[in-house]
Order: sequence, then C-alpha cells, then structure tokens
Amino acid sequence: AAAGVGMPRRQRLWLVELPLGAPVILAGIRTAAVWTIGTATLATTIGQPSLGDLIFSGLQTEDWQRVLIGCFAAAALALLVDAVLALVESGLEARSRPRLIAGLAVLLLAVAAAFAPLPRGDAARTGDVVVIGAKNFSEQYILAEAIEQRLRAAGYRTARRDNLGSAIAYRALAAGDIAVYVDYSGTLWSNVLGRTDTPPADVMLRRLERDLAARDGVRLLGALGFENAYTFAMKRDRARALGIATLDDLARAAPRLRLASDLEFLSRPEWRAVQARYHPAFADQRSYSPTFMYRALADGSADVISAFSSDGRIAAMDLVTIADPRAALPHYDAVLLLSRRAAADPGLVAALRPLIGAIDIGRMRTANGMVDRDTAKRSPAQAARWLLDAKRTRGP
Repeated sequence: AAAGVGMPRRQRLWLVELPLGAPVILAGIRTAAVWTIGTATLATTIGQPSLGDLIFSGLQTEDWQRVLIGCFAAAALALLVDAVLALVESGLEARSRPRLIAGLAVLLLAVAAAFAPLPRGDAARTGDVVVIGAKNFSEQYILAEAIEQRLRAAGYRTARRDNLGSAIAYRALAAGDIAVYVDYSGTLWSNVLGRTDTPPADVMLRRLERDLAARDGVRLLGALGFENAYTFAMKRDRARALGIATLDDLARAAPRLRLASDLEFLSRPEWRAVQARYHPAFADQRSYSPTFMYRALADGSADVISAFSSDGRIAAMDLVTIADPRAALPHYDAVLLLSRRAAADPGLVAALRPLIGAIDIGRMRTANGMVDRDTAKRSPAQAARWLLDAKRTRGP
C-alpha cells in the first residue's frame, strides 16, 4: 500500500516497516536483556562485583538469605528493564510519543548510571586500597576475612574480590589487580608452573618461591601452617563394606561407584594424574559446588567425592579419606601470595607476617566447620575473628 501511494524507500522504512516490525524487534531485545541480566551474575567468577557475589557466596556457606536476596534482586532488575522496554514497545506500536519519550528517557538514565564512575574515597585515589582475593569456597572466605581484619587493624583500606577461579586469581595477582590472596602449593605447582612431579613439601615451597618471583614478580610470603590437599572421601561404613583403603582399591571398585567432584577437579592436572596412575572408571562422574557435593554424598546420590583435607565436614560426617600410595596428588600447603607492589610495602608485609605458620589443620577445620555446618552456623567474618583469636593464644 505504501509503495502504491508513491512513498519513497525512506518513508516506507520509517513510517510503515519499522512501526509494523517494532513489536517483534522489541520482543527480541526484551528477551536478550533479561538473559543478559541473568548471565551477568557470572561476572563474580572473574572478579567483577555483581549480584552474583551474594548468590555464589551464599551457596558455598549455605546462607540461604544471601542467595534469596541475590536472586530476588537480579529478578527485580530483569523485570524492571523488561517493563521499561515494554513501555518503549507500546509507544512504538500505538505511535504514542509520550510513552516512547518516557521509556527512552528511563533507558538513557539507566545507561548513564551504569557508566558513571563510583565515588571513591581519598585512599582509593592515592592507591592505598588493598584488594584481597578469594576463591569460591568457605575456607577462602574465612582466610580473606582474616587477612582483611589484619590489614584494617594496621590502618589499611581494603576491598574484596571473592569467588575467583584458580587461574583467574593468580593472573589477577600477577597483573596487580589484586594485592594478596591464599593459594595452595600443589595448585601453583600443577596449574601455574605446569609441573607433574611431586617433590617433598619443603622442596616444592622453595622452588615455588623462586620461580613465581622470577617469572611473574609474585612473592610467596610463606605457608600458613596447614595443608588443604585434594583427597577422595567416602562414608566410613561404605568404604569398610567395599574394602577400600587406598586409591588402588577405589580404582578396582570404581565401575560400581558414582563420583561427585567440585566444579574444577575433573578438568585439573591432579585428576589427570590420578587417571594416569590408577585408571579409575567410575559408573558416573558429576561436578557440584562444594556444598552440594557433600550433600550428594550424604543423600546417596554419590558414593565418593573429591574432598578437601581441611574441610570440617570430613569429621562432622564421619568420612574416611582414601590413601594415595602412588603419590598422584601433590602437597597443598596453604601459602600467602603478594603482588609485586604489595610485597614492596613493608607495613603490609609486617601486618601479614604473623599469619605465617600460625594456623594448624585442627584450627582451620574448626573454623571451616563453623561456616559449613547447619548447626550453630557462623559467618566467615565471625570464623575469621575466632581463628585470629585462636592464633593469638599460641603467641606470635
């Protein structure tokens, strides 16, 4: 009809084709916007603050209030954006200038707010904020809180980047995006240096200290005093019934068993080393967040899990850990890492040095149990305060 009355191409596009197509176009944009908001919560895993911080940390510590707040806030944001785009859509469809202008104005304000710089205090402007990193499980939250409390007591301003993946955390430290975090010697040995041998713990620490400094300018300040090693764990009665005490025994029984691992383990060099030395062939292998991995073992969805030796749930659930006679899994001493800039700050080093060698495995398991267990549940900050108090009872 537009062509029949002689409209040129430009008029047909703007006056006929776009108004007719606008509802379908805007429906696609609305769907994409809602999906984008939901996906943006995953920015937490690369160290960018988002509503995912509440969701991820709440899942790990079983703080369901944090999970619900994060989920409801993300859902509310998605509904709000969808409503504004619906207003623009209805303005185009009804050719209502007021609706169109109102919807576009709200969108422009939202975009301006998203790109506006956040207010920063004097410390941020002078570069005095110390950014502390943490991976995505309870022990890391507790240790990051302990580091933060030590630094704040020494007069430093701090910020946090939680729920980082192992590779992301180390790269962020080497690049100077975070100043300090706790990692584990076996993870650094396998993932960062790409080593497959398993030397004694003291040899591994000396080589890590030398090689990380030479390659990336990262300073290994020292070991905290406990080891959080990967291990395989089963219910005690189930292991006894199957006669499983070592990974050799586990490999023989594997075709009848279901394995539950954390989100990283099945893609890590440690799992490949276990496969190369023991050749397990489990009937089923699934990855879970650590909290739900233990729940899968408790409710019978899994028979064996890739546990962590410092986890308080091992004793609480009466689990037995499986011996590794062929030394497929390296040592995992918890170590404190500093970026090049942080290592050059004598005050920061002095504030953190009392942590070196001061946290034994028993205290760390107790602190982890405070956060992970459903009864008498504590926050990571409360567990960190207890851990620091416990450390002080031992002296410097």
